[in-house]
Amino acid sequence: MLDSTAAVAAERQGKNARQLLEAVVLETGDEGIAVSVITVLELAHGITRADTPERRARRQRFLDELLTGVPIQPVTVPIALRAGQIDGQSQAKGVRIPLSDLLVGASALELGYGVGTANVRHFQLIPGLNVIQF
Repeated sequence: MLDSTAAVAAERQGKNARQLLEAVVLETGDEGIAVSVITVLELAHGITRADTPERRARRQRFLDELLTGVPIQPVTVPIALRAGQIDGQSQAKGVRIPLSDLLVGASALELGYGVGTANVRHFQLIPGLNVIQF
């Protein structure tokens, strides 16, 4: 499951979504790539915040290509329950995981994925999650 930071890093390097997905397959050997609806939300936010029309258009093309290239996974009740359990256990230990990363990580666990990210720090806080740095 791709986190938005992997997509942002690829886009900043001038890569398109297809190139990112190819890199993920090369790195992991797994073609079963998905994206959480939370990642879509974060990328849409980045499009809106773009500081130039050119950057906005490039980000929009990236997201459009990503949306047609991989399944988008919703946040379901089982995912929300798992995220709540992880959050409760983590906060009891004094560890706070940002909600968006918690939901992406819980989605990955619930659906049997690892997480491909450029933000290893937050995802490593989720027990049992396979984290792959991009």
